[in-house]
Amino acid sequence: MLRHYVILFLSVFDLGVLAYFLVLNTLYLVFCVVAFVKLRQHRRRWTSQELSALMRSPATPGISLIVPAYNEEATICESVRSLLLLNYPSFEIVVVVDGAKDKTMEVLAAGYEMQPAPASYAQPIESQPVKAVYRTLRYPDLVAIDKMNGGKADAINAGINAARHPLVCVIDADSLLEEHALTRAVLPFIEDPDTLAAGGIVRIVNGCTVEAGKVTEVRLPKNRLAMFQVVEYLRAFLAGRVALSAANALLIISGAFGIFKREAVIAVGGFRADTVGEDMEIVTRLHRRAREARQRYRIVFQPDPVCWTEAPESRKILGSQRNRWQRGTMQVLGYHKRMMANPRYGVVGLFAMPYYLLFEALGPVIEFSGFVVTILAVSLGLLDWRFAELLFLAAIAYGAIISVGAVVLEELSFRRYPRATDLLVLASVGVIENFGYRQLTTYWRLKGVIDFFKKKQGWGTMTRKGFAKP
Repeated sequence: MLRHYVILFLSVFDLGVLAYFLVLNTLYLVFCVVAFVKLRQHRRRWTSQELSALMRSPATPGISLIVPAYNEEATICESVRSLLLLNYPSFEIVVVVDGAKDKTMEVLAAGYEMQPAPASYAQPIESQPVKAVYRTLRYPDLVAIDKMNGGKADAINAGINAARHPLVCVIDADSLLEEHALTRAVLPFIEDPDTLAAGGIVRIVNGCTVEAGKVTEVRLPKNRLAMFQVVEYLRAFLAGRVALSAANALLIISGAFGIFKREAVIAVGGFRADTVGEDMEIVTRLHRRAREARQRYRIVFQPDPVCWTEAPESRKILGSQRNRWQRGTMQVLGYHKRMMANPRYGVVGLFAMPYYLLFEALGPVIEFSGFVVTILAVSLGLLDWRFAELLFLAAIAYGAIISVGAVVLEELSFRRYPRATDLLVLASVGVIENFGYRQLTTYWRLKGVIDFFKKKQGWGTMTRKGFAKP
């Protein structure tokens, strides 16, 4: 009798896991189809002549680039150089050194001949005290703020306080923007004044050649972990975020590259410093405030403004990053649990929030337990191996199809990887990642769930190698 109940429980449990994988991958398949349609429409939206005319218009809004930096001495000068080369009519660069323990401030000051300068400006958002403000005669639109350590969100808030333009662009210090990235990222604000925020695509710079602050040759990483992340990023950005943006249900704009209305961010109190998911939290809070005020708004993803970022190449650092992302997601869903399945918040409350709860927050728990229980049950003869085969197809084979689909979207839409061999490698990686790498990330995310309930804080360490030069 006990065996009968055990088998019944296992059957029901595995049916639930099977349904989970089928729904998850079917949603991603729908995302891919929506993204394909939207990307084709997007490519025809603005001509190069129209963009050139736009950049000559005095009505084009100015942008303050906020660059929070902590222990970034390996890449800070190259990153600032790439920003100085941006093709945009009116912008400034505000580097915020957040109590770095290395020589980030010294390297930056020496590289750009910066000196302490008196500065006075309003501070509508609270932040840790500023120790000094640095400027340079060579680049009048470059300013560096040296402040006490308060975390990334606190550094962003300090930069927003000092910003003098109506739009603020938050970019990681280990990242590079392409020359026309701001031109394309600002389009949603010009097309619709009700736009509150817009994010661009983040691509992996590992393996690429960087010269004078520009990616001069796009190549795939040689490191296997970085290679897997290339496919992950394509799947997340070109499928997931394009589709969610189309429904105005985008809950996250990558902390590596996002543009916000300065007054909108100030109105909600700035970036929240008590979470490691500050990029997701600020977007969710903007949605929440706009929905509660019943105001017309949109938060969008732009697929062509490119930000190149350095991906972790060691399991320890990558595991720490995924742990942090998982904890951040769960923190944000906890902060805004009132929105969950609440019709007042429209598609955000009825779809986006439940989606993130089921497939992002609870995903690693469901996936890990599903794999473990199924393997044990089949090994002990308590479950038909044919059912395990069906679960495998739903989880692995279906997932591989989605990953390859994301690579196809990349080729059809942007063709950033010019060599046919690169696309074949990426398609192969999209299949191979399901045999080991995906399970490894599930394990890291599961640890993030456990650490969340243990109330673990902190970002962990992120070691930079710097950009590959010719």
